[in-house]
Amino acid sequence: MMPLLYPLSRRRFLAGGIALTCWSIPGQAQSPETAADGFRIVRARPGNAVLRGAKELPTPVWGYDGTVPGPTLRVKRGEELRVRLVNELPEPTVVHWHGVRVPNAMDGVPHVTQHPIEPGAQFDYRFRCSDAGTFWYHSHLYSSEQIERGLYGALVVEEPQPVDVDRDLVLVLDDWRLTPEGKLDEASFRSMHDAAHEGRIGTHLTVNSAPSLEIPVNVNERLRLRLINAANARLFNLRFDRHAVWVMAIDGQPAEPFLARGGRLALGPGNRADVFIDATLEVGARAPIVSVDRRGETPLAAFVYGADGRMGPRGEPPPLPPNPLPQRLDFRGALRVEAPLDGGAMSALMMGRGRGGEIPGHGIDPAARIWTLAGFASSGHDGPPLFRVKRGRTVVLTFGNRTAFPHSMHIHGHHFRLLDRLDDGWKPYWLDTVTVGARETERIAFLADNPGKWMIHCHMLEHQETGMAAWFEVT
Repeated sequence: MMPLLYPLSRRRFLAGGIALTCWSIPGQAQSPETAADGFRIVRARPGNAVLRGAKELPTPVWGYDGTVPGPTLRVKRGEELRVRLVNELPEPTVVHWHGVRVPNAMDGVPHVTQHPIEPGAQFDYRFRCSDAGTFWYHSHLYSSEQIERGLYGALVVEEPQPVDVDRDLVLVLDDWRLTPEGKLDEASFRSMHDAAHEGRIGTHLTVNSAPSLEIPVNVNERLRLRLINAANARLFNLRFDRHAVWVMAIDGQPAEPFLARGGRLALGPGNRADVFIDATLEVGARAPIVSVDRRGETPLAAFVYGADGRMGPRGEPPPLPPNPLPQRLDFRGALRVEAPLDGGAMSALMMGRGRGGEIPGHGIDPAARIWTLAGFASSGHDGPPLFRVKRGRTVVLTFGNRTAFPHSMHIHGHHFRLLDRLDDGWKPYWLDTVTVGARETERIAFLADNPGKWMIHCHMLEHQETGMAAWFEVT
């Protein structure tokens, strides 16, 4: 099975308002409190999550408002989001708004766009949401550890007019490494073996922090599922049994609707997909959503049919309304940048660190950097820029993956087109994160229209923190 968000043509891609009913999500916080000045107060603090089910002891985590995922923040396109992050953790943190084309000062990158928020301090994030879609927010400091502890949540920017679906559901996918007692395996946070190979792949899968989820449906309902891959490094390969899956948006941006082949799709770390599911089975039916990997199949959720719903099935869904992204890109004066991806296990061996061991300290020190992006080996917070470009110019980036592992490359502040292999034609969708397969090369293009300093990095987070990160500037 080919992953959805690997770079494929659409044919090979898979070979509003709130809907009528707002569905509660296990493990999710209630709406955050609102201050007198209109800011929603979100507290980063310790909490507990029932990752192994209600019959097992909860797992101590860090979360926004103490829950995993944190509260789903909702705002309409064009409206201003105002969030006050209060840090009640024992260490600094920040919040990055993944996929949102924010002003640079609101991007949440420590030492580039803001100072880390110290314990007991707070920071106001305030920006207008120009794009409707499914986004998410997460820590961007000591990311491989703070996100693994649970510091993430969904941001839903609703279309100006309600979309014709019966329900609108957010499903956040993650994996965890747990001890036999159900605690986070903290020793693995600094594993050099993980950092030098695929990244930190967990063994315990969850959706909305639950080991399995039942989704009650009525016959002929249409559901909008907002899928978010919040895992550190796992590529989620999903199969929806006995249901047609309409892919409506990718990484928050509307796509030309198409059917996922065989009800299968995949999400790289950081990716999102909006899909429409029509409940066309009979009363009493049950149909699972399954994660497939080399170890086998893991049921994540299931549609459980109740009563009859609408009188008859729906037709093909119309496209979602477009966001204000450019219709065309001018390649005549494009800045073309080679960005090879290098390093990995052999680099670690050459450094004399072997297959095991721990990454020293909290975060990664320079001696432990074993990956490079365009020859840079940095955290993305230091060193010179990968490139500078004038606002309004097209940028073409070539990611040549010369390693034995895939890398999910994420660009801050912009969305990009994935270019065809042989020319500058592009695929019919936008992305902010693309998985580049081992020993493969992909090219992307975007309009550099958002001024500021922006990160490019691998969203296999252990790869980012051990060198596969850089930054560029739009002037």
